[in-house]
Amino acid sequence: MSWTEEKIAKLKELWGKGNTASQIAEIIGGVSRNAVIGKAHRLNLSAKIKTRTATSNHKFQNTLENKDLKNKRVRGSRFKSLIIEKDFEPEQPKQLEELDEKSCKWPIGHPDEKSFYFCGRSSLKDFSYCKLHLLYAYQPKGKKEEVIEKEEVPEFIEKKIKSA
Repeated sequence: MSWTEEKIAKLKELWGKGNTASQIAEIIGGVSRNAVIGKAHRLNLSAKIKTRTATSNHKFQNTLENKDLKNKRVRGSRFKSLIIEKDFEPEQPKQLEELDEKSCKWPIGHPDEKSFYFCGRSSLKDFSYCKLHLLYAYQPKGKKEEVIEKEEVPEFIEKKIKSA
C-alpha cells in the first residue's frame, strides 16, 4: 500500500474536519485505521481532535464526582436512620471466651489490639448480632444504594428486625 498525493490530501482534509482515523480509512479506502494514524503522525498533523477516551474520561470524572456526592448523601441518610431509635442497650464488652448464644458477636476494634472486644449486647433470636449491628450487617441482595430522604428505617431493615 502506498500513499499517493491524492490520498495524503484527502487525509489532511478529513483529519482537519475532525473525522476519526477509522472513518478516514473507510473513506480513503485500501488503508487501515493504524495506517491513517501512522501517516498523520509522520505528517505532524495536529492532534487537536478529541479522542473518544478524552471525551469519555471527562464524562467519567463528572460521573465519579456525582457518585461521590450521592454516596455522601446515602451514608448520611443511612446514619440518620440508625439513630432514630436511641434506646439501644449499652454495650457490654466481652472477650471471645465470655460470648454465649445470646451475646452480640460484633467485633469492636482490631484483633491485634489489647482493647479489642465484642459488643456483648443481647442478640436477636436467630441472629448473631444485636438490633443495632443487624442494621450494619444485613444488606439486601442486588439492590443499588438509594438515597433515603425520609427519616425512617428502610423497609428491608424493618423486615429483618421483625423477622428476628
